Amino acid sequence: MKSIRLFLLAACALLLAATPARAALKVLACEPEWAALTQELAGDKASVSSATSAKQDPHRIEARPSLIARARNADLLVCTGAELEVGWLPLLQRESGNARIQAGQPGYFEAARFVSLIDKPRSVDRSMGDVHAAGNPHLHLDPRNIARVADALAARLAQIDSANAGHYAARNRDFQNRWQQAMARWQAAGVALRGVPVATHHKNLNYLANWLGMKADVTLEPKPGVDPSVAYLGEVLAKVREQPVKMILHASYESPRASRWLAQRTGAPAVELPYTVGASAAAKDLFGLYDELIDRLLGALK
Repeated sequence: MKSIRLFLLAACALLLAATPARAALKVLACEPEWAALTQELAGDKASVSSATSAKQDPHRIEARPSLIARARNADLLVCTGAELEVGWLPLLQRESGNARIQAGQPGYFEAARFVSLIDKPRSVDRSMGDVHAAGNPHLHLDPRNIARVADALAARLAQIDSANAGHYAARNRDFQNRWQQAMARWQAAGVALRGVPVATHHKNLNYLANWLGMKADVTLEPKPGVDPSVAYLGEVLAKVREQPVKMILHASYESPRASRWLAQRTGAPAVELPYTVGASAAAKDLFGLYDELIDRLLGALK
């Protein structure tokens, strides 16, 4: 009898060893910030990659065959939405042939649907440049939006992978606790930035400025997405001389030339800010991104 029990236990062990573990979800994020957030929420239950890097303009990338192949195998596509990826995402979805990640399916997630967007235009036409009808899509630079998106994304992960719903909920609770503590620290440090006038290259930093209470009334681009000419920068210079700014900001993926041109003529420092995760050695995750943003802004102010 004992030998039979041992045989059955051994057989069960072999059967369990031969049974393949549930494959991790394959998640393709459109931008590094959403890849980082998904990894925070999913842990080892997902294999996560990003379609873009921190040094790329998320408005303009190519849907290369290698990227299409990743989209073809994805269980979940996590993007910003609000037309940020309008120049390449529809092609990626169409060419992938993946029914799971099409608009309206559970496998397609848009962060912009879960926050209130700023800078909504009253009307839009081509003469206005790269203006988004739904509002400013660069929403991840307000940490309060990250918290809101995290709740929605955790729920979506649980919907797609219900067997691990408890895992995603627990990781989201842990993330939210750590994120709220970090936000309190950043807000306390950022009090010195309240009311500080700044110039920005593009309106991609408006959420950051709004959250910290900075005055971002000067933009170096004549129209969104249009590089400034020297003549236009001359107009900006005249405006800044009448209403001085404390710093001139540009995102890490943007050319620093215009910011440096203005800095040389005003004495205000040109400051490159990491736009997303991976833009600097310190911005290795979402927490590091905001630590670096606050540190660089305070450093320039001093």
